Amino acid sequence: MNFEENIQYVKGIGPKKAQALNKLGIENKYNLLTYYPKRYNNQSDITPISEIEYDETVNVKGYIISIQEKISYKGMKIITVLLSDDTGTLQIIWFNQPFLARSLKKGMNLFVKGKISYAYGGSGQFCIKQIISYFLLDDEQNEQCEFLPIYILPGTIKPKFYRSILTDTLSDLHNIPCALAESIRNEYKLLTKADALRKIHFPKSEEDIEASRKMLIFEELFMIQCGLIHLRKIHTQNKHGIHCLLNSTLVKKLYSALPFKLTADQEKVWSEICNDMQSSTPMQRLLQGDVGSGKTVIAVLALVKAVENGWQSALMVPTEILARQHFRNFCLLLDPLGIKTGLLLGSLSAKEHRDALQQIKTGKWQIIIGTHALIQDKVEFANLGLVITDEQHRFGVAQRAYLEAKAVHIPDVLVMTATPIPRTMTLTVYGDLNVSMIRHLPPGRKNIRTFLRTKSAREKIYQFVLKEIKEGRQAYVVCPLIEISENIKTVSAEEMFEKLNTGIFKNINCALLHGKLSAIEKEQIMQDFFANKIHLLVSTTVIEVGVNVPNASIMVVEGADRFGLAQLHQLRGRIGRGQYKSYCILLSDSKSSKTVERLSLMEKINDGFVLAEEDLRLRGPGQFFGAMQHGLPDLKIANVLSDVNILLDARKAAEKWCANKNPMTEIIRTINIQYKNDFLKITDI
Repeated sequence: MNFEENIQYVKGIGPKKAQALNKLGIENKYNLLTYYPKRYNNQSDITPISEIEYDETVNVKGYIISIQEKISYKGMKIITVLLSDDTGTLQIIWFNQPFLARSLKKGMNLFVKGKISYAYGGSGQFCIKQIISYFLLDDEQNEQCEFLPIYILPGTIKPKFYRSILTDTLSDLHNIPCALAESIRNEYKLLTKADALRKIHFPKSEEDIEASRKMLIFEELFMIQCGLIHLRKIHTQNKHGIHCLLNSTLVKKLYSALPFKLTADQEKVWSEICNDMQSSTPMQRLLQGDVGSGKTVIAVLALVKAVENGWQSALMVPTEILARQHFRNFCLLLDPLGIKTGLLLGSLSAKEHRDALQQIKTGKWQIIIGTHALIQDKVEFANLGLVITDEQHRFGVAQRAYLEAKAVHIPDVLVMTATPIPRTMTLTVYGDLNVSMIRHLPPGRKNIRTFLRTKSAREKIYQFVLKEIKEGRQAYVVCPLIEISENIKTVSAEEMFEKLNTGIFKNINCALLHGKLSAIEKEQIMQDFFANKIHLLVSTTVIEVGVNVPNASIMVVEGADRFGLAQLHQLRGRIGRGQYKSYCILLSDSKSSKTVERLSLMEKINDGFVLAEEDLRLRGPGQFFGAMQHGLPDLKIANVLSDVNILLDARKAAEKWCANKNPMTEIIRTINIQYKNDFLKITDI
């Protein structure tokens, strides 16, 4: 079978149905086979009609005794079937499904799953009006399985038709691409790929479902781990990066000039980075650290180490506000060392931009800080040796690769993120990088007291904010939207600013900050806030990343239920940076118990890594590959939360397979057919 055959040419599908299936990611026969059931209707537990009870949900089987059609007084067409299984009779009622009159015949065998109620005028006779599923019992394999697979399908594709197409495709699985060698399947007691696919779609038992899922989950995670290991190998094999010497004058001067002592975590991470940079193998390292843990100082040390060895270095950050903040702070540290630092932003004037490009190309700027502007085609570096991307979750791997590609030699790469990633995610998402972690906050960082309140407490809360401001502190008010939306019922920044600025804070210097303002306007507002000229800043999440105002001690998050926990933790990290007690107040009127449980975690947990684990537990991993923007595909069947044991086994098997220099041919073939170009274009490297 040609598993890559266009789904359009499968018998019975054609262009129109193919278009609908394409939207589900089903473009060929392999996609069809790996589009797994959402759930199953267990048909194995059949209740005799004589034993059914009112208001219970049951599976019944029987043969049709009679069929009756009638029109209700409202014009609704009603079809009533009397079903018997020789222990009793039961009415099955369909509303407004006239086509059933043509397909249902007396004597046919029928399966029905539904909720039992009383028949109209039936003198106490039971019926099923709330039908969950039903089908005729014929000789087709898929309709006789005890667990009926349920798929999310477009309206133009009927479930029975879809199952029949699957049955035909499953009849010939010769040479189905599989990433798992027989030796691995034997070691981990896994089904063959063909058996796993047959049993995942048409299981006969719970054991079939469990065994097929185990094999397919293992293969998916093994394949991704092998791909990441393969990427790392390709990146380092026969490639020589820059080779830095031991730390010398510039690094030592900077180290001595730091206004604080590095924590034990920071010292450990700095040692790991030094070892990488002093090796001829290109550094590929991820630095994870919670909000305010001190990653930036490690970045400065690394940038200076590259400069000390005669290389340019670049720091790419996601926002202009953060880029300008880093630039100011870096200049204070680096100007005394004679290091020329430059800033490249999209908002520069044409002349400023031309001048900046010239400074970078000639090597006059030794350290360049910028946003996405760094990866524009016109940017040419004299001798780029180190690339650091800050807040990696905001960048795709392709953007990181563009910046790396601007180096003549293979540069060292340091990826930093303040978004805590659960251990299993790190292992899976960043499997091609070495990982360093700063777990502990520097001395002096205070825990932020967090409270979840309903909007009925708003007046009291803002009285407290006013009190803090009058005592010399500053405050943030964060809103989910810039302006009022007809579609989304939540508070907007513009609305809240107008209300606060003309109300309780009318004698306080207030400002409004959001993404629609120009870069110059945003920069001026942040400068004024930093200088304590603005006391209350109403903002959207534009302040989420990196903004550092030590005097800001209080934050109110309006519509907190509109944010994820990771984002709330990032926002909360904007306060608590000075010597003052800090307070984060989350406002939400959500009645959802899940939402309340999720937001309540913010009151109890200050550790971002613990919070990330809890967030993953509550929300599930979903499409976390895409969410991490790492260039990896979304998982088709695996769940890194519930399948962590399989993940660890798959990682172990992948490391062993690759270490023994086993062939990657079938693994790459399976990656190509399953993920096409979604997996970092792995075969193009």
